[in-house]
Amino acid sequence: MTRIDFHSNVPDKLLYACRLVRKARSQGMQVVMLAEDSEGLKRLDDALWTFSELDFLPHVRAGDALAAKTPVILTDDDAVELPHHQILVNLSRRAPENFARFERMFEIIGAAEDDVAAGRERYRQYQQRGYPLSHFIAEQT
Repeated sequence: MTRIDFHSNVPDKLLYACRLVRKARSQGMQVVMLAEDSEGLKRLDDALWTFSELDFLPHVRAGDALAAKTPVILTDDDAVELPHHQILVNLSRRAPENFARFERMFEIIGAAEDDVAAGRERYRQYQQRGYPLSHFIAEQT
C-alpha cells in the first residue's frame, strides 16, 4: 500500500520539491513529479535546472524516448504511462489518478488558502481509503 507523506505550509513548493527529489536521488530512488498543468510543468522543469549551482537532477518529461533510463520524470498528466513507480511528488491540487501504483507519495501543500483546502480534502480521501499517512509542517525561513 502506498505510503503518503503530506508536507504543508511550504513557502516555495518548487524549491521544496527540488530539494526533496535531490534527497531521494541521493538514496538511488526514481521519482515522478506531477505538476498542475503545462505551465506548472515548465516552471518545474526550469526549477530543476536552476535550484542549485552544484546539483544536477537528470530529468525528462513523460513520454520522452529516454524516460525509462532517466531517474526523474516530469508530467502534468496523472494517467500517462510511466516507466517507474517508486516515488511520486504531487505538486498539483488533485489526487493523482494512479497514485496507488507508487511505493510512496509526497503531497506538497503551500500556504495559500486554496492549496490548503485542496490538501485537506485529499488527506481526508486517502484517510477514508485506509492509506498510511504522515504529516510534516515546513518551517518558515
